[in-house]
Amino acid sequence: MMSPAESPQGSLFWQFSLRFYRQPAVADACIALQEQAGVDVNLLLFLLWHATYKRALSAAEVAELEGRIGAWRETTVIPLRTVRRALKTPPALVAPAAAELFRTKIKAVELEAERLQQEAMYQLARPSQLGREAPSPEDAARSNVAAYETMRRTAFPKSATETLLAALSGLERKPEE
Repeated sequence: MMSPAESPQGSLFWQFSLRFYRQPAVADACIALQEQAGVDVNLLLFLLWHATYKRALSAAEVAELEGRIGAWRETTVIPLRTVRRALKTPPALVAPAAAELFRTKIKAVELEAERLQQEAMYQLARPSQLGREAPSPEDAARSNVAAYETMRRTAFPKSATETLLAALSGLERKPEE
């Protein structure tokens, strides 16, 4: 049976991710963080979603989440992404249109792998179960990004994180559709 917080369109977390990722410059910022700092975008989105509930996680909590989701990312999401990217310039054996159709199918499977990861993360820890209360969503978001940086032992590109924080602030002010 589906809980009130879930819908046929996926968990509240998945719905947030789709809405957030569609905002201008968010996809590019997420890709920059993924490529330049090794960020798991799904984990980052999870932390930002928690921030909308004014929940700030510690670096230890982020590390625990990473420990629980890392194997899925490494065995499914990353290999699918690698194949999809390789097919941008496929070997000449297959006709370009057929190769692009295959790449589109791989992209859909990659998105499904990410959705499954997010749904599992949603079941792992809902906002009321994780972190501490922060004074505001913005404070929680900054704290969560800092906790992730601490856990990864690297500084994230500032322009990318500021883009995401600004987009989150803009998303919070919009009425729910």
